[in-house]
Amino acid sequence: MAILSPEVQTLFKRHFGVSAARFVRAPGRLELLGNHTDYNEGLVLSLAVDRYIEIAASPRTDGKIELISSAFTEPEIFWSNESKRNTAAPWADYVKGVLDQLRKRGVNFSGFNAAIHGTIPMGAGMSSSAALEVATALIVRELFPFTLTETGVAPPPKRDKQDKLPAFAKAEKLAFAKLCRAAENQFVGVQSGLLDQISSLYGKAWHVMEIDFRSLSVELAPMAGVAIVVCNSGVKHSLVAGHYNELREQCEAAAKTLGVKTLRSADAKMLAANKAKLAPRAYECAHHVISEIQRVIRGAQALRADDLQQFGQYMFQSHESSRDFLKNSVPELDLLVELARAHPGCLGARLTGGGFGGATINLVAHHQAEDFMAAMASQYEQRTGHKMQPLLCQIVDGAG
Repeated sequence: MAILSPEVQTLFKRHFGVSAARFVRAPGRLELLGNHTDYNEGLVLSLAVDRYIEIAASPRTDGKIELISSAFTEPEIFWSNESKRNTAAPWADYVKGVLDQLRKRGVNFSGFNAAIHGTIPMGAGMSSSAALEVATALIVRELFPFTLTETGVAPPPKRDKQDKLPAFAKAEKLAFAKLCRAAENQFVGVQSGLLDQISSLYGKAWHVMEIDFRSLSVELAPMAGVAIVVCNSGVKHSLVAGHYNELREQCEAAAKTLGVKTLRSADAKMLAANKAKLAPRAYECAHHVISEIQRVIRGAQALRADDLQQFGQYMFQSHESSRDFLKNSVPELDLLVELARAHPGCLGARLTGGGFGGATINLVAHHQAEDFMAAMASQYEQRTGHKMQPLLCQIVDGAG
């Protein structure tokens, strides 16, 4: 069971007048290497980090669900058997989408009150939406215990003497990730892969997740001796607006033209031989994905050899590919990478997440992290006129 933060506890008690019965938290994630490769059955190196979505909740008897959030002023109230979107409260769609998927899988639940508090910057590319989806699934499990399988549900788990539910089995953890992904695809409308949900559930402190999206396997590699710094451009991205879905469509079109199921099965030689058959935009997206998968392979080798200098070079190359071929960067992200590259303590930097705004992830020598953060804040404000407070992140365990 998660450690309850004072903020979410206070939020619940202030609004509902009593203390919450159950609580969960799910971490955000940083994609270290592997931009837009997940839905192409590719490879990604990812981290779960110490920024969370937390939910405190208690059951209620009238069949209604009432959600409050520290980030929004108005509560959202609806019946537990409803699946309606509310354009005035789009933040609640991620919760409703998960509840909708749980119903479809035969999970029985009724009404509850829930307070939501987050420390993941919204729109920064750190997957606050996926963390909210994962936390929603987990809080329903806490309130109305169930066991999720690939095909539906099994007999519910029993609490131990400390009133705790057992940890997930490996297969159930993946089933939770798929359920949350389905909520985002089908209810919210973003055709995302499984990266964000797997990262939030499978993370391990001080380790990088090596995720293979063809086999859906996760391996862990230790990562220590380096600081992870996030620099938020302040440009909020909205993946629902269509950018993300358009990139996926281009990748799928390229794979179809190349005669492969996904771009994971293509290589640079195949792409070059078929360039004339591809629409220019499909070629650019395929070029990025195919080369990015190779960077992940080489990056994983560098990590295991403890060669962080070489790994950092792959990060810079990844950003250049995202900028020039995938075209999901923006001038502010490019500036942040440029400023980071000029600092002697920075080993590597690149945009992280879907792009079109959001943040960069920076690998920085531990002893130079404070100077790096101060320099980035100062120089970004000088160049753009906007204040930016870098975040120092710890690699943490996942929610599962």
